Amino acid sequence: MTEATTSPAKQQLRVESLHSPEGMKACVELQQRVWGYDPIDTVPDQIFIVAAKTGGHVLVAYDKDQPIGFALAFAAARPGQDYLHSHMVAVLEEYQNRGVGRLLKLAQREDALARGFDLIEWTFDPLQLKNARFNINRLGATIRQYLPNLYGRTSSRLHAGLPTDRLVAQWWVRSPRVATILNNGEAHKPTHSSNGRTAAISIPANIRDICRDDPSAAEKIQSSLREQFTSHFARGLAVVGFDLNSQHGSYLLERYEN
Repeated sequence: MTEATTSPAKQQLRVESLHSPEGMKACVELQQRVWGYDPIDTVPDQIFIVAAKTGGHVLVAYDKDQPIGFALAFAAARPGQDYLHSHMVAVLEEYQNRGVGRLLKLAQREDALARGFDLIEWTFDPLQLKNARFNINRLGATIRQYLPNLYGRTSSRLHAGLPTDRLVAQWWVRSPRVATILNNGEAHKPTHSSNGRTAAISIPANIRDICRDDPSAAEKIQSSLREQFTSHFARGLAVVGFDLNSQHGSYLLERYEN
């Protein structure tokens, strides 16, 4: 698999699917550079090899010959549904906000379509607001599940010592919704109403500053989010849109069938 795009700096980027053990070591180094993991929290290259050999994939983005990001996915199954679980997508800081993450996700979708998968799932931190907007509005993922403290507390500076609560993104790669969003660039946003069929969950736009400066306050916000998401999902609502402004990031929910 090879994809190419042009960054604002006119650099040619590509994505390649890795299968040989030699290339996997770059993914270990990228984890430490992107997230600052201690060695104990870093996924070793052997796991990347297993993923590539057992129905998942390892996709690496390059600028010329320099690896600048990767996507790691495992083959997964539940009763009646085979799918890909996208465990990690990492992009070097100097290449973030330049289309590399989108390039990797589109390469994941291409691989899924070619191999007959309808669904790619991944988890993400609900406090990462730009990531939420990308997943929901730019890719067309929908969300119906909240997982409290999925990985335990880790050494990553991004986690700020908080429980690793996660939302589960479902990306139905063959759906009209996803095709429309990828073509048009933006998701439908439901209008909030008081009839119980829609809802909004808001987070301060400066949540990352709060996580850094006042972890206790951040954990209280996180606990409130956990309660709100759990309650709305239990009522059959799904996240289908996201708003972000200077004050708040808001998850927008409605009753939705994939």
